[in-house]
Amino acid sequence: MSAPVRLLLADDQALVRGALAALLGLEPDLEVVAEVGRGDEVLAAVAEHRPDVCLLDIEMPGLDGIEVCRRLRADLPPGLAPRVLVVTTFGRAGYLRRALEAGASGFVVKDTPAAELADAVRRVHAGLRVVDPVLATTSLVEGSSPLTERETEVLRLALDGATVAAVAGRLHLSSGTVRNHLSAAIGKTGTRTRVEAARVARERGWL
Repeated sequence: MSAPVRLLLADDQALVRGALAALLGLEPDLEVVAEVGRGDEVLAAVAEHRPDVCLLDIEMPGLDGIEVCRRLRADLPPGLAPRVLVVTTFGRAGYLRRALEAGASGFVVKDTPAAELADAVRRVHAGLRVVDPVLATTSLVEGSSPLTERETEVLRLALDGATVAAVAGRLHLSSGTVRNHLSAAIGKTGTRTRVEAARVARERGWL
């Protein structure tokens, strides 16, 4: 009998993380070898426990799951980097697209039945891609984010309530340049204010 697939779980909600560990631990061919509650703890845990597959939430303190995925691919040789399955509450087409671009092998939502989640883990481990079909369709319809990298940065800071002056200081831009980026983002999101633009962009998974 082959060795079980080694799993690392990263989710900032302890209850959810524990439930996932319990459910996946019931599968004879799967073994949870590490659990972390922050995105910035994943790389160290990967180095210590050598999982085959990482199950990552998206919104976590420290680093979000998409950035973790990107760093795993960038920092580790292809033969040593674990495969990534994103398991999240936030079923947004923009998140799906960004996660796949960052190197994730799969993307499912947390209300996926346990048997289907276990099967998704096995398929990702086997080198296959697993994507929630509804999200895949939505992603194709919506297309990629129309925001530039700078517009995305500006909106992300605006989402936290930062003033134009504060955003300008953080990004080393003039206030006028920040206003131009905000104006462009407002136009692309079909909204009227920077707060609305940031909210819409977040809801679509562009931030």
